Amino acid sequence: MTEDAPYPRFATRGRAFVYVMPCRDEDLLKLGFSRDPFTRFSTLHRRFFGFFDLDRGLLVDAERVAAARRIERTLIEGFREHRAMAPLAVRATAGGHTEWYRGAHLAVSDTLRRIAADEGLYLHDGLRPWLREHLLARADLLHDWALRIVDTLDWARANAPDDPGATTLRRALLDTWAMFEAAGIDVRAFVPSSVSEWFDHGEHRRLFPQDR
Repeated sequence: MTEDAPYPRFATRGRAFVYVMPCRDEDLLKLGFSRDPFTRFSTLHRRFFGFFDLDRGLLVDAERVAAARRIERTLIEGFREHRAMAPLAVRATAGGHTEWYRGAHLAVSDTLRRIAADEGLYLHDGLRPWLREHLLARADLLHDWALRIVDTLDWARANAPDDPGATTLRRALLDTWAMFEAAGIDVRAFVPSSVSEWFDHGEHRRLFPQDR
């Protein structure tokens, strides 16, 4: 784990998932498959938990990569006429500029639900509980990770105030805090008091008010 990375991520070994992720503010969705949905969503948008509508998202445990590819292909071939361009907010480096669809959320979701039911696959219908479970399983890592970042930011403020690395660290911690809150988790229960104090009174209140 490096301090300039967002909250630590771990793949679910030996499994593959198919996802449907609708955007929050427009009739647009991303579909695909991944061995590690959490990392995939994070690469698409640094605040995927706000950019996408978690409550309307779907995630199917397809168990094997071959099955996930087959299910994804079924969706792609079934909804070609709804293909759309990726939103500008999606990172160009994420490789996420394909498999976007407009005006097809209900139909795509119903198709994926039917496939999951027919094949006896586990379906997460709404991803907020899934995200909460994922984060809670790794919450013991948050204490030391957050403390190291705050200690590094304190050092940078005194010794290298113009270091761009501090901005990366600051955003990583703010994004992680916001992600836990989006999942309905009390961040303060897992971080030391110095981190809570930083969140309440740190310089990000002035530098990044929109990320609070």
